[in-house]
Amino acid sequence: MATDKTHKIPNAPNLRFPEFEGEWKNMRLSEMTRRITRKNSGLISNRPLTISAQYGLIDQRDFFKKAVASENIEGYYLLKRGEFAYNKSYSNEHPWGAVKRLDSYSEGVLSTLYICFESMGILSDWMVHYFDSSHWHKQVSEIAVEGARNHGLLNVSVEDFFNTYHYIPKTTIEQKKIATFLSLIDERITTQIGAIEKLKSLISSLNDKLQFQFCNEVNLSFSEIGNDYSGLSGKSANDFGRGKPYIPYTNIYANTFVDDSQFDLVEINEGEHQCRVLNGDVLFTLSSEVPEEVCVGSVYLGNEKELYLNSFCFGVHINSNKIHSPYLAYFVKSSIFRHTVYPLAQGSTRFNLQKSDFLKRKFSFPNIEHQIKIANVLMAIDSKLKIEQKLLEQYKLQKQYLLSQMFI
Repeated sequence: MATDKTHKIPNAPNLRFPEFEGEWKNMRLSEMTRRITRKNSGLISNRPLTISAQYGLIDQRDFFKKAVASENIEGYYLLKRGEFAYNKSYSNEHPWGAVKRLDSYSEGVLSTLYICFESMGILSDWMVHYFDSSHWHKQVSEIAVEGARNHGLLNVSVEDFFNTYHYIPKTTIEQKKIATFLSLIDERITTQIGAIEKLKSLISSLNDKLQFQFCNEVNLSFSEIGNDYSGLSGKSANDFGRGKPYIPYTNIYANTFVDDSQFDLVEINEGEHQCRVLNGDVLFTLSSEVPEEVCVGSVYLGNEKELYLNSFCFGVHINSNKIHSPYLAYFVKSSIFRHTVYPLAQGSTRFNLQKSDFLKRKFSFPNIEHQIKIANVLMAIDSKLKIEQKLLEQYKLQKQYLLSQMFI
């Protein structure tokens, strides 16, 4: 690929295949697309329905989902495979809406919150990648206005949407080459995601197998292996955003080991009593809107000297020589543990852990030697997983760079 550093061609991208030259053409979106307003009639018959609550840049698998076959959505737009959908109303938190092409299903239905269209005279595969570029999102963000329907939403009118101007390669050959190249990057990203999912599955299945095989050697409750403590208390919204680091709820819920890069800040006054998180502590979620998210655990292995815990979680300082803290990180993720603690989540609209019952409940653990061996095996695979995840992030950064340089 060639880079035009002289800027002699003003209306051409910085990064371009060397066999192409000359300016790109500037076209109104209405000149290269046709709006779709066909309406669905009757039941949806297991067609995909968009998730209207999702905003921002999202994957097509999240943009479309199958709706209940008995749902009546007469009058909704009917979308066919290869056609595009855009949510014309989006929030200030995600100021650039996503355009996605329906590829996974033969047809789908969308509410009138969406603008539906198909490509006309422009290669559809090229448009898929263009709609992921910062140039596209900049265009849309500039025409967004405050919506009257809901406070805090931005709306793009249909007229303004189709009146936006965009630079397009003059030849279908160049459009195709760009699309093919970027599709190869997408395929590599998809392959990398698959490799990561396989490693996660391996860790999960191996963890369950090892727990089942060895978790019959020591019976202990969490009150016997350590001292429990609560998260932050007495804090208001004004106390957050500055001060000392604390571990947010999502860091515990999403990770086997607490991620040192995912701390938030809270103001801690001099002399104020708040429990600190120490190296080796096991941390649990205490409350959630669904019972499956209650008592999800993670272990902290960092060395932060003054670290606190969010108010919707609690921790246990491990002080028993019969428990290896890194092993606990995997034990609390195992099916054996999850099945045991699930009934302890009580509530209707919001579920809370009966902490006293949990702390007294006996669990079967391997002996300390087996705990260390299990942790070492699983941590080795986890290290490989982290490498693959970092590689995925690099592929994504590469794609974003190419999108910024290959379009104007």
